Amino acid sequence: ENKLLFCILLSSFSFFLYGTSYFFSSKMEKEFKRFGLPNIALFVAFAQLSGSIGLIFGLINPTILIYSSAGLSLLMFFAFFTRLRVKDSLSSSFPALFYLILNLVIFIYSLLDL
Repeated sequence: ENKLLFCILLSSFSFFLYGTSYFFSSKMEKEFKRFGLPNIALFVAFAQLSGSIGLIFGLINPTILIYSSAGLSLLMFFAFFTRLRVKDSLSSSFPALFYLILNLVIFIYSLLDL
């Protein structure tokens, strides 16, 4: 239970930082241009913020936790394969893979808790 809580808080905090960075730094926008996906950067930032907030509300409502962790897993699945598509190094791609696995763990455990 404490390990799952740690995973939820880590993911939520990280995605909150990633999502808000879009509004305070041009790094995410530049990355999406490099990926050839400049039109979805704002959507991804909002998805990250929504997922982050959803994970926190998911501590109260397990259904929200399931949907939020599933959505963030899907987002990171596409992020990881986008990085592979543009031939980023494994070390550059690792954060997306890490957060994919982290949110899959949250998703699976939240399903098992129902």
